[in-house]
Amino acid sequence: MGEVSGMLANMGPGMGGHMGGMVAGMALSGLITLALLVLIVVTIIWLIRNMTPGQRRDPALEELRRRYAAGDIDQEEFRTRKADLRGR
Repeated sequence: MGEVSGMLANMGPGMGGHMGGMVAGMALSGLITLALLVLIVVTIIWLIRNMTPGQRRDPALEELRRRYAAGDIDQEEFRTRKADLRGR
């Protein structure tokens, strides 16, 4: 440890300040790398959620299923309306 401080003292005035700049630059580089990794992970999760078939729910189709289950409409009307909804 004494050798390092002796080397810094021999560099002259202001020369040791470059070390602080290097440390700050390395820290900033690490933060940018971490931010990019987080962005990549979030993007992958978003893609998986939005591209997986069957994950998206159509509110109109859900309402149609609810009405059929409650007995408000019969099977023929359910099939007809379901085909209409899928065709839109």
